[in-house]
Amino acid sequence: MTSAPDTTTSMRTHRCGEVGLHDVGRTVRVCGWVARRREHGEHLAFVDLRDHTGLVQCVVPGTVDVRSEYVVAVAGVVRARPAGTANPDLATGEVEIGECTVEVLSVAEPPPFAVDDRVDADEHLRIRYRFVDLRRPRMQANLRLRAVINAALRSGMERQGFCEVETPLLWAPTPEGAREFVVPSRLQRGTCYVLPQSPQLAKQLLMGGGMDRYYQIARCLRDEDLRADRQFEFTQLDVEASFVGQEDVLAFVSEAVLDAAERATGTRPPEIERLTWADAMDRFGTDKPDLRFGMELVDLTQTFAGTEVRAFSAPCVKGIVVEGGGGTTRSRLDQLTDQAKQLGAKGLAWFRAVPGEGGTGLDGPLARFLSDDDVVGLVSATGAVAGDLVLVVADEYRTVCAVLGRLRVVLGGSPVSEGPFRFAWIVDFPLFEGVDGDGNPVAAHHPFTMPHPDDLDRLESDPTSVRSQSYDLVLNGWELGSGSVRIHRADIQSRIFAVLGIGPEEAESRFGFLLGAFRHGAPPHAGFAVGIDRLVAIFAGEESIREVIAFPKTQSGSDPMTGAPKPVAPRVLADLGLREVPVPE
Repeated sequence: MTSAPDTTTSMRTHRCGEVGLHDVGRTVRVCGWVARRREHGEHLAFVDLRDHTGLVQCVVPGTVDVRSEYVVAVAGVVRARPAGTANPDLATGEVEIGECTVEVLSVAEPPPFAVDDRVDADEHLRIRYRFVDLRRPRMQANLRLRAVINAALRSGMERQGFCEVETPLLWAPTPEGAREFVVPSRLQRGTCYVLPQSPQLAKQLLMGGGMDRYYQIARCLRDEDLRADRQFEFTQLDVEASFVGQEDVLAFVSEAVLDAAERATGTRPPEIERLTWADAMDRFGTDKPDLRFGMELVDLTQTFAGTEVRAFSAPCVKGIVVEGGGGTTRSRLDQLTDQAKQLGAKGLAWFRAVPGEGGTGLDGPLARFLSDDDVVGLVSATGAVAGDLVLVVADEYRTVCAVLGRLRVVLGGSPVSEGPFRFAWIVDFPLFEGVDGDGNPVAAHHPFTMPHPDDLDRLESDPTSVRSQSYDLVLNGWELGSGSVRIHRADIQSRIFAVLGIGPEEAESRFGFLLGAFRHGAPPHAGFAVGIDRLVAIFAGEESIREVIAFPKTQSGSDPMTGAPKPVAPRVLADLGLREVPVPE
């Protein structure tokens, strides 16, 4: 068993939250921030002192000139609290420090908000005064949980023979789809570095260099619009290994992630289940399914193949059943219909399952247009019983899946951060998604993903049907990360470039360093990256990753604490060979 760390320093003997009955009679010295001061006349004062471990009550003879958030050192003797005054809600509630002397180490202005989890403060204000916000128990717990999870991930990778290697933050542009942050070069004017969206190419080069098994807690940057689960800066567990296939990578990452989950929650989740991309879309309408509840999509295309209801004459018809949802109000159903239209559907058909002659019947605006066979088929396919609500969408396959997948989460889901914690691997993604303006396929992940070996013969003739050897990890409906088996053969890489419309000269110009590594003997390799911000947020019970990042940006991308982003001085621009161009009105 690991012993507790020695927290004694030249300034303190104990941390505030660690003083207990075992210390009664001892003279101690604690340091921290004044949480509260209460005076009882002129002869006695109580000071609640706080550090990251908790609060302790200090009893000072006479008066004491301190205010909220003053930083002080308190020396005194630990004693049991008088009978009837113990505080069961406080870890140190059975004791207090008496006969105290107080040394003010730093004075403080009144805090802009209460440093207390019982009081909500405006998020912008909290980020503006993040140095105060970080003192709150919630933020302390979140950041320390993050450290625990990082340590578990590192331990899990090292136990499996992975070596931590740091990759550059100043890099060349990469074809990963997102907008990059650009850093102008002072020494080579007119040229720029970019900040890495991920260490993707660097870690592939490490495999060519014989590192065999690499990992890194990597800082990555993408200039994308911010939201609850996205920041400009993010951190990921980045992994790559040589002489491995998909199954090996899934096993490596599962081991580390389940280690982290066990450290965070105290319970090790079961083995991570697996779905193909096609199965996830068919059953849940999304490639990041929330498996904590049912309400799976049911294919009704054949059920309505012979229907005379024009609303169901579409390439794809699917439905979901809301168990016990038959009492949903008409106004709520209208809201769901509007939401379905906003998501791209032409409409939303809804039916209340009701008792009928010889079985379950249907009630709703379209029910009277259904034939007896339609009703029997719909009830049979969905398994609806009296009291349920059935929602149906008819349209193109992707639209139907997207709409019902979203409505499924709206109706049946709970916040992503609430347990139970249901991981899922999604495998066999399409290699390409859609086409660009020139008619060329667009890589679904990046152009270095190995095609599925069974689909290689269709690469040129039917590229959109080709599966990739790529895989995502999902937790409670949030995508935690993506990975793939990489292309290590120059001939396959050239075929992929050709399908994407990238000619030999362009390929050499953009990726010559990687292709050169291939030509000098690259081993088969594969990898993955886990988004640590999202993983920590879920286990911390937070709906926004801003709550598990020490110094996040606001939704607008600004930092109200430092004022970033800020204009730079003209001389700095001149050193870089740049000048400010007026923004068009």
